[in-house]
Amino acid sequence: MHRALKALGIAALVILWIAPLTRAQVPEKPPKPSNDDDWNYVSPGPEKCVEAGNVYLHKGALEGALSRFQEALKDNTHYAPAYLGLGRVYERMKQKQKAVDAYQRYLDELPSAKDAAEAREAQRAIVRLKKQ
Repeated sequence: MHRALKALGIAALVILWIAPLTRAQVPEKPPKPSNDDDWNYVSPGPEKCVEAGNVYLHKGALEGALSRFQEALKDNTHYAPAYLGLGRVYERMKQKQKAVDAYQRYLDELPSAKDAAEAREAQRAIVRLKKQ
């Protein structure tokens, strides 16, 4: 029994000696930034934002899609595919006028005739929405 008490005493001393060291090394909470400027978010660019927006749209996550298309337009206000995505999102959200405006802006921003198939889709959507 004497050995057990001696071992227990040594263990208690070790714990009392180590505990303050480990507490001092590990902060209880991570440090918080002083303001929003301390977080340096770098956008992946309009192409990647539109790609992500299309994935969200395909999955039916309209709010996520909307924010990705808007982020693409913050990077480049003349990026036509972002307006096409916005038109699709607004149409699915039943916001007809916003959808028409986005589709029209898409048509205005088209860089070339190679996007003609998607342009026809946007034109049909405008006509369909105006009839409703």
